[in-house]
Amino acid sequence: MAKATTVKEALAKWGEKSGEQASEATAIKLYGQIPPIEKMDASLSTLTNCEKLSLSTNCIEKITNLNGLKNLKILSLGRNNIKALTGLEAVGETLEELWISYNVIEKLKGIHSMKKLKVLYISNNLVKDWGEFVRLADLPCLADLVFVGNPLEEKYSAEGTWMDEASKRLPKLRKLDGTPVIKEEEEEEGES
Repeated sequence: MAKATTVKEALAKWGEKSGEQASEATAIKLYGQIPPIEKMDASLSTLTNCEKLSLSTNCIEKITNLNGLKNLKILSLGRNNIKALTGLEAVGETLEELWISYNVIEKLKGIHSMKKLKVLYISNNLVKDWGEFVRLADLPCLADLVFVGNPLEEKYSAEGTWMDEASKRLPKLRKLDGTPVIKEEEEEEGES
């Protein structure tokens, strides 16, 4: 079996292809490495100017080594083996979008540190109870959530109550699973 690609190797390959210096680049794509990346290693800390980092379609299990990414706004980690959201605290003050669909996340502990997060794509994970879902209410800026394909969403969609139940718990949400959230209270106020 081939040894995993390290982030350092992937960055070197990316640099050759793009002709950019990783330490100066604002957008870095390390998705779908062959063999895949398994660890977010310390070489990530050199990406001080990076605003958009894509590590999707690899075999990463843990979010680590984001401390140096002081300008990170978009982090793409879809299609990995990530089990938890711990490790995001390091980018809690800057991250605006987290794309983390198709992983194995069951608990949303650690999400509260994302003070600026506006967009969260967390479809096709393993979140199955409202207790975890309501942790998203701690995100003051969250406006766009994609949650489809989690056991919780599947259960309530089957009953036809998903939109109502989810938007009740996250009243600031503007878009859920790609659909604009329409608030009844606002409509009623407009009629009087």
